[in-house]
Amino acid sequence: MSKDSPQKALLIVALTAMICSTLVSAAVVMLRPVQMNNQLLERSRNIMQLTGLLPAGEVPDDEEMLALFKSLDTRVIEISSGRFEHEIDPHTFDKRRAVNDPELGLRIPPDLDVASMGRRSRYAPVYLVWNGDELDRLILPVRGSGMWSMLYGYIAVEDDLSTIAGMSFYEQNETPGLGDQITHEHWLEHWRGRRIFDDHWNVMFRVSEDTVAAGSEAVLYEVDALSGATVTANAVTNLMHYWFGPHGYGPFIETLREQPPTPAGAGS
Repeated sequence: MSKDSPQKALLIVALTAMICSTLVSAAVVMLRPVQMNNQLLERSRNIMQLTGLLPAGEVPDDEEMLALFKSLDTRVIEISSGRFEHEIDPHTFDKRRAVNDPELGLRIPPDLDVASMGRRSRYAPVYLVWNGDELDRLILPVRGSGMWSMLYGYIAVEDDLSTIAGMSFYEQNETPGLGDQITHEHWLEHWRGRRIFDDHWNVMFRVSEDTVAAGSEAVLYEVDALSGATVTANAVTNLMHYWFGPHGYGPFIETLREQPPTPAGAGS
């Protein structure tokens, strides 16, 4: 075969492509544990900041943060029934991947899809924070479609299952300076102490169209408007109404009200 023949050129290209493909595949395999660990660390930080368990004025290092996170009472629920699902490992369950899985995900009926998600997972990991044998906080993942992106967050509720203990949006791609205000701590601080439900367990929480006046009835259930970001603000209201409604965590909240949980190891 001549060194300038087309066949030799094609062979070199094929061998180069094969070698590059092998190297890329090897790199993916080698880096996968690192990526998974980084994802777990990021998730742990977002959740732990809502637990009330982090030492005041201290920032745990990565190992301490992961240890604290892994010590949480983490379980999986079947969303529609509101029951704990003991056959799924909460630490390895991937709720994003489950959304489009024919067995693990489901289509949301259009008349119920106020958060414009299309589909959701059948299951969700939940995080229970205990004060002795008493439930102190419950942390739940939420998401919904914003103006430009899917909004992902965690919300913590107190032991009455209605009062908000904290909120965190950890992933979004809304308009900088406008919609991305949902990640600003000074706005999220207003969520603390607001209620999700009224006395009849109807979902009442919403983002206001204006500043909420101190002492008004609205201060029970509303947080201040997002200036210049009405679409994103409405999206936040909608995701709260979906996830705490009958097609979201409504059945789970009702189950916990009727059958209060006990710490892991003491029955559930």
